[in-house]
Amino acid sequence: MLLEVADLQVAYGNARVLHGVALHVDKGEMVFVVGRNGAGKTTLLKTIAGFLRPVSGTVTLAGTSVAGMPAEEVARRGTRYVFQDKRVFTRLTVRENIQLAAYAAGVPLAPAIDRVVQIHPNIARFLDSPAGGLSGGQRQLLLIGRALVGEPRLLLIDEPTEGLAAGTIEEVFHVLRETKGKVSMLIVEQNLAVVRQLADRVYAMKEGRIPAELRQPAEIQDRSRLEAYL
Repeated sequence: MLLEVADLQVAYGNARVLHGVALHVDKGEMVFVVGRNGAGKTTLLKTIAGFLRPVSGTVTLAGTSVAGMPAEEVARRGTRYVFQDKRVFTRLTVRENIQLAAYAAGVPLAPAIDRVVQIHPNIARFLDSPAGGLSGGQRQLLLIGRALVGEPRLLLIDEPTEGLAAGTIEEVFHVLRETKGKVSMLIVEQNLAVVRQLADRVYAMKEGRIPAELRQPAEIQDRSRLEAYL
């Protein structure tokens, strides 16, 4: 087991957001979290990544407790977080964006660029252009590629297809499919077509809790069951 979350309680001030959340991700698994807006999905990812400190509970990565560690330390231990808002360094070039990821991961720039170009070949045309000029889909593909620099253990991705055109969703889907099995992933996603085609397992979130885990292919393919949590 690569990631294990147990009895996780998280609050913003006096407002409790997560109530005893428990889940796990095995090595090489692609696990999805689905649920309505406000269910606590992003809070869950941010807590695992170290951006939020839990009130109680445990987050264990490869046998080591990381709950409450600073985000930079969690990242050094092999976790990468792709934010929902497609956050790139807009004033830097695409090459410089990749260079920052390479520096953080402790790898040379050339193989880092090769890794991103492998994920998104068309990005090679924009290496020396400001990242702020990229479309939403291009930013998303850059962010996924950048997160894979340095061969991380765990990838946390928040709503990778949100707000994207159908053609770009297909590109993101292709990247996720090609990466499946090579790195463990925990993905928050509302697009059920993507979830049903890629998920090894699915956790449903509702009001800060996980009332259901779908393990069997027949359960994951049951669209009506998934829609009940959206």
